[in-house]
Amino acid sequence: MRAFLALLLVLVPVMVTAGCGLQPASSFVPPVEPAGIQPIPSLEGTPIRVTSKEFTEQLVLGKIAVLALTAAGADVRDQTNVQGSVNARASLTRGDADLMWEYTGTGWITYLGQTEALPDPQAQYVAVRDLDLRKNGIVWLPPAPLNNSYAMGVTRATSQKWGVKTISDITKIPVNERTFCVDHETFGRDDGFLGMLKAYSMTYGKEVPRANVRLVSVGVLYNSVASGQCAVGMVTTTDGRVQALDLVLLEDDKKFFPSYNAAVTMRRELADAHPEIAKIFAPISAKLTDDVMRGLNAQVDVDGDVPALVAREWLRDEGFVR
Repeated sequence: MRAFLALLLVLVPVMVTAGCGLQPASSFVPPVEPAGIQPIPSLEGTPIRVTSKEFTEQLVLGKIAVLALTAAGADVRDQTNVQGSVNARASLTRGDADLMWEYTGTGWITYLGQTEALPDPQAQYVAVRDLDLRKNGIVWLPPAPLNNSYAMGVTRATSQKWGVKTISDITKIPVNERTFCVDHETFGRDDGFLGMLKAYSMTYGKEVPRANVRLVSVGVLYNSVASGQCAVGMVTTTDGRVQALDLVLLEDDKKFFPSYNAAVTMRRELADAHPEIAKIFAPISAKLTDDVMRGLNAQVDVDGDVPALVAREWLRDEGFVR
């Protein structure tokens, strides 16, 4: 029955009592009570607009932020589930939102226009933290251990058949079978597919024929690799479907992909007015490892659970809320 009700929350729009029209089910926020996170008087009634991107991990992290701030007493407005990294980030920089989880590599390459990633995760964090604050007034809190980096994934059968263990090994696959599945957003990014091909001296249109690359949604990409529709997929390391589908992540032997440690980012005005927000998220971030995030993502993508409920159960299990 619980699973059925959870499914209804995804499929059926929820009526709102104020304003007009319907509120999408993605705005569903389950009730929480304070536990490890205690009400903070200075946050009582403070409006905080939380946003996120639309993919599973961002929805779970966004709901964690919404629930944690709610338990602390803030008047949280859930604006999660924005399509595309650039759109979600723009809502923060132009003042339509106040807080979101972001990734250090995305901030450095995509938003700040840097072309060379820093291999050391801490150095990468410090660099993006300082430059983004100076240029855009965005504050980065200390990052979580989880590193949602890009990776090239293959089936175990493909890895064994061609002896593919590293990204450089992709050239062992015959050109006519060297097919790729890539999501639309990642395809053209400097830190994405075309950038990876350039770093590994695989020319798009030659070593990788254009017809060999399928642009697909993230929702079907992993199954497309697992079912053999493409030999290689551009995946992310913390996606729960990697383990569920027994995909093999190829070693990034040229260290192309930057670190993508997740961190809470917020507008400087909010950070200056409420430095206590950093104390709310510090213990939460510390517990978000790759393994933890893969498990949370799998509950949504593999088990079919609702991101908001997954976020609440994790916060409860860790003693942050009840």
